Amino acid sequence: MSELWECIILFEKVLKQKRADSNKIYSLHEPHIYCIAKGKDHKKYEFGVKASIALTRESGIVVAATTFATNMNDVNTLEQTLQQVLYTTGKLPLEAICDRGYRGKTKIADTIISIPKLLAKGATKQEILKVKAKFRRRASIEPIIGHLKFDHRMLRNHLKGIQGDFINCVLAGAGFNLIVILLFTIYICPKKTGFLRND
Repeated sequence: MSELWECIILFEKVLKQKRADSNKIYSLHEPHIYCIAKGKDHKKYEFGVKASIALTRESGIVVAATTFATNMNDVNTLEQTLQQVLYTTGKLPLEAICDRGYRGKTKIADTIISIPKLLAKGATKQEILKVKAKFRRRASIEPIIGHLKFDHRMLRNHLKGIQGDFINCVLAGAGFNLIVILLFTIYICPKKTGFLRND
C-alpha cells in the first residue's frame, strides 16, 4: 500500500511541476536523476547522475569510479573520489590533476589540486614545458571516458536506483582495467621477456 501512495505522490508532483521549477522529475522509473548542463553546442544537457573517474598518471588504470546522488559542483565531488582512491590503493595521491571545472580548492587532505593556470612571466622554458606535459596527460582521460561510455556500457545504465548507478560505474571501470591488463599481457610482457609471438 505504501508503494502505491509513493507512486501517487510521484504522479502528482509530475503533473504539478512547471518548466522553471527546480528538482523536477525527469523519469518516472528513475525519479532520482537530474539534468546536467554540459555547455557544449552539440549536447547542451544530459539526464542521469554525475560520475567521477580517477586514473593513475603513468599506467592509466582506473583507481576510482563513483557517482553522486545530487547535482553538485565538480570541485565538491573530489573529496568522495579521493576517498575511493584511498580505499582502492591504500593511500591518497600527492597531486590530483584536474580541469578548470575543479577550481575553488587548492588542497584536500594531503592531496594538492592542480588546475591549468597562467604561469608567472619569469617562468623558464623548462617549467612551461613541464606544466604543459602535465596537463596534456590530464587531457588523456577524455578518450577514456568515451571508452567507458560506449565500450563499457556507462552511457546507458540498466540497473535500477542510486546503487544501480554506482554499481554500473564501478563495473565499467573494472571492465576497462581488465582490457588494459589484457593488452599489457599480450603486447608489452612478451617484449620485456624476449618472448616473440607467432602472429
